[in-house]
Amino acid sequence: MLRPPMEAKDKRRNGDGKSRSKLLGTSSRKLSTRGLSFEEVNQWSQSLARLLESPYGMITFQAFLKAEFSDENLEFWLVCEDYKKVKRSFRLSAKARKIFNCFIRVEAPREINIDHQTRELTKRNLQAPTTACFMEAQKTVFGLMEKDSYPRFLRSSIYKTLMDSRSESFKM
Repeated sequence: MLRPPMEAKDKRRNGDGKSRSKLLGTSSRKLSTRGLSFEEVNQWSQSLARLLESPYGMITFQAFLKAEFSDENLEFWLVCEDYKKVKRSFRLSAKARKIFNCFIRVEAPREINIDHQTRELTKRNLQAPTTACFMEAQKTVFGLMEKDSYPRFLRSSIYKTLMDSRSESFKM
């Protein structure tokens, strides 16, 4: 599974200009569309992984999901990517509990849509947290986004408008 580049993580923001999650601790720098090319926007249609590799693609997809009130899957996936980078074992446990309580437990504030087996496996994995303890839940969520949110995004006015604006500048 392809992941967004590490340098892109600081550029992902929510629509109000603040960092998207206290769990992520990302900065609030803004990306400009000035350097965004038609080719890059067009490549987003090749795969969800390709979309997530692009810093602006990530922001655009997140804005689309926020507008649909369904950004919890992407936020969970991104939090898991950051979690995998934790080096100190004592931090794994605390961070794993926060992620579980925020996204996975039944009736969590940002509960993701995963099956009972995956939820229980993840709960068991928290007894001895590792950087891979959310792997199955993350794979499930990525699959859901790939089959549902991503195709809707490609059909959305947000994506079509961006494609049209980039193709106009491409023609000039």
